[in-house]
Amino acid sequence: MAPRRKKIYEGKAKILYEGPEPGTLIQYFKDDGQAVTTTRETPTEGKGVLNNRLSEFFMSGLNAIGVPTHFIRRINMREQLVRMAEIVPLEVVVRNYAAGPLSQRLGLPEGLPLPRPIVEYYYKDNALNDPMVAEEHIIAFGWASQQDLDDMVSLALRVNDFLSGVMLGIGVRLADFRLEIGRVWEGDFMRLIVADEISPDSCRLWDMRGTTDRGEGAPVETRAMPDVYTELARRLGILPGSAAPSGKPTLIN
Repeated sequence: MAPRRKKIYEGKAKILYEGPEPGTLIQYFKDDGQAVTTTRETPTEGKGVLNNRLSEFFMSGLNAIGVPTHFIRRINMREQLVRMAEIVPLEVVVRNYAAGPLSQRLGLPEGLPLPRPIVEYYYKDNALNDPMVAEEHIIAFGWASQQDLDDMVSLALRVNDFLSGVMLGIGVRLADFRLEIGRVWEGDFMRLIVADEISPDSCRLWDMRGTTDRGEGAPVETRAMPDVYTELARRLGILPGSAAPSGKPTLIN
């Protein structure tokens, strides 16, 4: 039997175990958790396997274009080896279209293209429901410095450019997504990297196929569908064949 691994952390969708080498962790993807626009309460069978492959795809792509991430390599169907990082206690959200909380707060019609990508910060605290915070709060409470924030915005916008292009190529609109950022040290030098995962659990995705262009500046047609995991993996070529498994919906949230 393999030696029992030390559990470092367990969240809704993932478990982190001590890695095989100093400075590494093993990230295990569970079937729990849900896509941004899904209210499903029961685990989705096989979701963790797909999210492992999807996050590998996106993190590897970011590494290849010089955007630093914690991803090292995939180990098996549910696990990947990642760099250990000190997670900044913020969720960084990039919004390209009005949807969800932004539409509710400002009364904007869902699907309205934003004049430019908007970056927001949310303080990571489940007991407080991850409240939105301003840069003043972040700096005052020491969660990050002004230089950190500048670097985080730069990282987030580069990730946005990459993800938007990839999604556009497979007929999917990236409405918004969230990132977690980690700090790593290389000697005395600290830098920020993209951590956690990039998957439908952290992205709001709309299917563009079969929709109608309503003209520049008009709200886009939004199509919220189940089983975004299987369909996204299929379109990206992560799943073999051209069709999702029988009986499962095939459109994007």
